[in-house]
Amino acid sequence: MEELSKIDVSPGPLYEMWIMPVRSKVMMTGIGLKIFNLLTEPKTSDALAKDIDSHAGNTRIFLDTLAGMALLVKENGKYQNAPISEQYLVEGSPTYLGEFFAGRDRWFTPVLENLEGIVKNGPSAVGIDDAFRGSADEWAESARTSAQYMRSGYAQQVADIVSRLPEFPSMEKMIDLGGGAGLNGIAIVAKHPSMKGAIFDQPPVAKVADGFIREYGLEERMETKAGDYLKDPIGEGYDLIFMSATINFALPMIDDFLKKIYDALNPGGVFINFSEGMTDEGTKPVEMLLGHLSMLMSGMDFRLHQGFIAEAMIRAGFKSVRSLTVQTIAMPMDMDIAQK
Repeated sequence: MEELSKIDVSPGPLYEMWIMPVRSKVMMTGIGLKIFNLLTEPKTSDALAKDIDSHAGNTRIFLDTLAGMALLVKENGKYQNAPISEQYLVEGSPTYLGEFFAGRDRWFTPVLENLEGIVKNGPSAVGIDDAFRGSADEWAESARTSAQYMRSGYAQQVADIVSRLPEFPSMEKMIDLGGGAGLNGIAIVAKHPSMKGAIFDQPPVAKVADGFIREYGLEERMETKAGDYLKDPIGEGYDLIFMSATINFALPMIDDFLKKIYDALNPGGVFINFSEGMTDEGTKPVEMLLGHLSMLMSGMDFRLHQGFIAEAMIRAGFKSVRSLTVQTIAMPMDMDIAQK
């Protein structure tokens, strides 16, 4: 009589991976139906079904699913947003992430719909390169939605770390290169009583950053600079130059680029680079691989291995480099801090 197979490793993680896209689709459907906007106060499924003109039975099942995922709280037959949904999934909140997730979904779609074909035939099989050749308006919109992510804990975390540096109190001038909507630079400058700062990015993105500078009342201390930081002058006399998740574009010219950074700093000035540091032969953190799969599969393999930037900083002439790994809201990232 044949015996059942001996189980040495549980298949549970495989089931979790299989069910993950369902979880994502349920959350995104809730955002699309604006369910979280309507459940800031307790409400029955029948009342919500009337609000969104939906099928009563399926609405109840859907709400039960959201509650099971801990996005809603169900009590005495009524549903209400869980704290995480109230904070991040209600439109109008400064930390609303719905548009950010929807925008990333549009990037993922070309890959996920034909991942097998892309693996077998390469990116040209489905033309996903076009997803990253956006118009000025599209880049501006991407910056606006990325701002939701940045001010949902990321920018605050960055500013807390930077403000604890021993050099921080004496800093007078900083620039955030490739700063996007500018929330990192804004958060850093806001932590200092008098430091002035600039956000450097493409012209349409710089206009978005101008809006956030006004929103946070920092017009007297902050400005934007429009251009390509790889090719254009970035200024000089900085006490702090900051970059977050954008130095990847400088990889083909990293030594020349870091010399440009070095020359733009005052003596004793600090350059901080915040980006992924891949380990385990490029397989970790897996959040980076999953979150950037569309770009990686399009031929834009810009992964940075842990220690690479720190070594390049030393080559550029920086007298000291400190490195730490930070668990951000999305993934572990490396912060390399170089002093001139």
